[in-house]
Amino acid sequence: MARKHRRKQQSASRSRRRSRSPKVQRQPDWPILGLAAFGMLITGWLTVIASTTGDMPLCAAGSGCDIILGSRWSTLFGVPVALFGFLAYALIAFVSFEMRPSVKRWRWQWVVALVGLTVSVYLTLLGLVELRALCPWCMTSLATIAAIFIWLTLKRPQAAPGGRWRDWLINTGSLAAVVVIIMQLHYSGLLTPGMGREDPELQALAQHLDESGARFYGAYWCPACQEQEDLFGASADRLPYVECHPRGRGGLTAAACITAGIESYPTWIIDGERHEGILSTEELSDLSGFRWRGED
Repeated sequence: MARKHRRKQQSASRSRRRSRSPKVQRQPDWPILGLAAFGMLITGWLTVIASTTGDMPLCAAGSGCDIILGSRWSTLFGVPVALFGFLAYALIAFVSFEMRPSVKRWRWQWVVALVGLTVSVYLTLLGLVELRALCPWCMTSLATIAAIFIWLTLKRPQAAPGGRWRDWLINTGSLAAVVVIIMQLHYSGLLTPGMGREDPELQALAQHLDESGARFYGAYWCPACQEQEDLFGASADRLPYVECHPRGRGGLTAAACITAGIESYPTWIIDGERHEGILSTEELSDLSGFRWRGED
């Protein structure tokens, strides 16, 4: 009986100590939360611009913003890149507001910020090298995610991730590198339908367009031109394509395009007639007089 009484007293004593111990309250990381909210505003607006045709306020035609967001590098797997940025900022904001101060919260914030910063730097370099253009809004987003990353790095908890900081940094950096590699593979065309087996009908149509003297004028940075090629899958290389900007967007226009009076991309010239914009394979068949075997 005495033992049971002592055990009850000890249990009651532990319960009282637990009830008196302070609970860790939710304490939002206001600096990071504010920066993430600002980043959401920027990338949200960029997503609207990238998803809308025609001129938009604060992104005039011919500006760096218009050039970047009108290029093939403004989307990833058909989704505006800015939307991925918005989701990254939203995740940082959610973690900063909902999670209690801890090493775990810091790790979530830092990993997302590192990946976001790496992707943003990669896209900025693409714009400079391929398009010779800079988007002010994109640069503002780059500065925002860089500020988040630097702040988090400077505020790293002593226990995060302890003595294995270098190993953890390498592993996390590898994750960011993998994301960039996947993006590069996509933009280089290695992840597109063109890597598959050719469709016999599309192959025959592409050959017919070439043999009949049709010409497909475009630019490698033009997203609509990429969509046109994607319609032909693995047969895209057979199209009678003429590259109008072999030296990049800021370079000289190819003489063939100047002679043909090409003003927008893609532009088709079939039987002497000009057709601007993406044409479906059915339209190309009708315009060029192509008939697949078995058709009347």
